[in-house]
Amino acid sequence: MAKEKVAYVCTACGYDSPKWIGRCPACGEWNTLVEHKLGKKTPALSARGDFGNELKSSPISISKIKTDDEPRINLLDSELNRVLGGGLVPGSLILLGGEPGIGKSTLILQTVLRLKGRRVLYVSGEESARQLKLRADRLVEKYEDGAMSEALADVQVVCEAVLETVFEHIKAVEPDIVVIDSIQTIATETVESSPGSVSQIRECAAMILKYAKESGTPVILIGHINKEGSIAGPKILEHMVDTVLQFEGDQHYMYRIVRSIKNRFGSTAELGIYEMVHNGLRPVENPSELLLSDVREGEELSGVAVACSIEGVRPLLIETQALVSTAAYGTPQRSATGFDLRRLNMLLAVLEKRVGFKLPQRDVFINIAGGIRVTDPAIDLSVIAAVLSSNVDTGISRDICFAGEVGLSGEVRPVSRIGQRIAEADKLGFRKIIIPRANMNGLDKKNFSIDIVPVRKVEEALRELFG
Repeated sequence: MAKEKVAYVCTACGYDSPKWIGRCPACGEWNTLVEHKLGKKTPALSARGDFGNELKSSPISISKIKTDDEPRINLLDSELNRVLGGGLVPGSLILLGGEPGIGKSTLILQTVLRLKGRRVLYVSGEESARQLKLRADRLVEKYEDGAMSEALADVQVVCEAVLETVFEHIKAVEPDIVVIDSIQTIATETVESSPGSVSQIRECAAMILKYAKESGTPVILIGHINKEGSIAGPKILEHMVDTVLQFEGDQHYMYRIVRSIKNRFGSTAELGIYEMVHNGLRPVENPSELLLSDVREGEELSGVAVACSIEGVRPLLIETQALVSTAAYGTPQRSATGFDLRRLNMLLAVLEKRVGFKLPQRDVFINIAGGIRVTDPAIDLSVIAAVLSSNVDTGISRDICFAGEVGLSGEVRPVSRIGQRIAEADKLGFRKIIIPRANMNGLDKKNFSIDIVPVRKVEEALRELFG
C-alpha cells in the first residue's frame, strides 16, 4: 500500500510546505502550518467567467470592454443595503462572519424571507430542517397572515455538507440566491481532509466562486471566527470573496453592528445597526435616539457628555461616560470600554500639560454607552469634557453636544462632515454644539437653529462649560 502524501499549509496565507516548519516563510507567522493529506488533483478551474472568450485568448483595450448596468437586488433591509453599497450585486460572493450566537443565521434567514418572488436555496450544514422551520416561524410572526405562507414558500432548504451534492440541488432548483451556512462545514470529495481544514475551505470557496461568476447567481457564505476574532480558515478566503461583512456586538447588549471590511462594489466605511428583539433583528433607522439615555430636565449627571460622531456617512450622537475617583492603590488605573485606551492616555496627558489639571493619583474610567466601539477622533472633546465633569462632580447640560479632535498642543482640530453633525444634533433638539473654529470656514449658521460655539483651544471649551 502506497504511503499517503501529506503537506503542511499555513492557515494565515495558504503557503504550502512539504515539511513542518515553525515559521511561515511567506507571511512570517509562527506555528500556523497544519498538516493535511494530499488527495487526487482537482481539475483546473475555468477563469473565463462572464468576461467572454476574447479576454482569455488575447488582451483587449479596457475601453472596448462592454459592461451592462445590472440592477442590484433590493434586500428590503435599509441597513444591509447600505453596508453592501446599495443592494446585492448579481454574481457576487458575500462572506458574513461573527461570533457564535451573535445572530448571523438569523440575519440572513430573515432577509431572504422578505424576498418574495425570488427563489432562495438555503444550504445548512449545521442545523436540521426542523430547526430552520422553527426559526422561520418565529421570524415571520411580524408579517401579515397572507404574506407568511408566501414568504416561506420561496425559500428552499437543504441540509447537506457535500459540495458536489449541493451543486446538484442548485442545478435542480435554479435559485436566484444561494445561502451556505456555513463554509466551514462544507466539504468536497476531491480533497481528503476533514471539513473546516485549510485545503477544504480553499477548494470549496474556489468552486463556489466559479459557480457564482459563471451563473450570475449571488452566493452568501456564513463563516465562523477563531479566538483571535478573524474569520476561521486561510486568509485567501477573504481575498477570493467580493465582500466581507463582520457582524459585531456584545450578547449582553441588544445592539448588533454590521461592518464592511472589504467591498468591491461599495464603500468599506458604511455600517448598519440592528436591535435584537424577540422575533429577530430590527434595523435601527435612527440609532442616535436609542444611544442617548432619557434623563429629565434638571437631573444632569456628572461625567456624561454627548459626542456627535460619524460612522461611514452616518452621524451618531452617543454618550461618553467618565468616572474619576481616588486611586485605591499606589498605581492609578486607566480603563476604556469602546474607546482606544492609548488615546485616552494621550488626552489625559494633554489635560495635565496644556490645561493644568492634575490627575496623577486618580483612577479614570471611560465607557461608550450602548456597547458600541467608536474610532472617530471627533469624540476627543467630549471625552475630555466628561473626565473634567466627573473630576469636579459637576454635570454638563443635556442639551449640549461636542464635535472636535484634540491635538497634542491642546488645540481643537477640525473634523470632517461638520454640516451633517450639526444637522443631526439640531434634529434631535440640542440647544448648543461646540465645534472647532477651523470648521466655521464656509459654514452658514442661518441654516441651523442650534447655537454653534466655535473654539480654538481646549481651555475655551472648558470655559464655555464650567465658566
